[in-house]
Amino acid sequence: MVLYESILEETDSYNMNVTLIPQYNNIPSRTEPILKTWISRRYEMKIPIIAANMDSVIGDDLADVLIEHGSIPIFHRFTSYEQQWNWGKKYGSNCFLSCGLNNIDQTIKLLKETDIKGMCIDIAHAHSSTMKNFLLELKQHIPSDKDIIVGNICTPTAFHDLANWGADAIKCGIGGGSACTTRMVTGYGVPQFSAVYECGKIAEKLRVPLIADGGIRDSRDIMLALSAGASSVMIGGLFSNTFESVAPKEHVSENGGDVTYATYRGQASTEFQIDFYGEVKKGTVPEGIAFRKRCSQSADTLINQLCGGIRSGFTYGGARTIKELQRKAEFRRVTSSFIQESKPRPF
Repeated sequence: MVLYESILEETDSYNMNVTLIPQYNNIPSRTEPILKTWISRRYEMKIPIIAANMDSVIGDDLADVLIEHGSIPIFHRFTSYEQQWNWGKKYGSNCFLSCGLNNIDQTIKLLKETDIKGMCIDIAHAHSSTMKNFLLELKQHIPSDKDIIVGNICTPTAFHDLANWGADAIKCGIGGGSACTTRMVTGYGVPQFSAVYECGKIAEKLRVPLIADGGIRDSRDIMLALSAGASSVMIGGLFSNTFESVAPKEHVSENGGDVTYATYRGQASTEFQIDFYGEVKKGTVPEGIAFRKRCSQSADTLINQLCGGIRSGFTYGGARTIKELQRKAEFRRVTSSFIQESKPRPF
């Protein structure tokens, strides 16, 4: 992995001021690259794409499509214990569940009494003493074949600490999601490409998979994340806009036809807090928004488009696997002229 110029301080959410340099290619077909990757220390999946564990994204219908394509669904934690139990029994070893830091006994019970692959401890700022204590205790009481994904963080120090505390995969990204306002509200965060690149170097040394979470708009962003050190990417908004997501849908008539809109929201948005808690928690400020976007495709179509773009990208990188892609990756900082030059310009 080579940086032609220092780009880390100026690259945010895989924006257009960084590009990958094409490499010598000895791969005769775009169907040859293998997209298999590790979601966690013990478990593999066939594609490096995960749907975000958010309550306006993942549900049974989307989970079924993900499993069909070789991904692994991570169900969200913003529901009842009974629903978590039902997911654990229905999907078993094909899924992860999610939890917070509130009820370790319940989390241990789910891990011991269902066949799930493991649990995602899902909080906004995971580099904390509370997380350390919870993770260390959890690891002492669960079966050895259960993996624990932890998130979110955005610094190499945080990645290193979480790995030492026992995390089997780590979600990297704070404030880069399309429905997130954390950086604007708090002033904290790290540009997403920089976070993935810097944490990716630690991930490689410690052999702990990095999940790049946030900022993915197309297959180009996925290629940059994988090349910078991610084992997989987590996608919220794009999946929320598919017909199979659990985002609230509205069907309207436009220009003589029927159109479907989906409402996507951050888990720290005003709308979510009112729905889940009955009010915005006292003493807190929302760090997310909700917005409506048109549903334009199925999850099957989206996954095929993204994976097709990734395979094509692999040939430009002269790589058959993600590890080879990362080894050969060369980045270069570019200017606004490159941005304009890269966009379609119909005459």
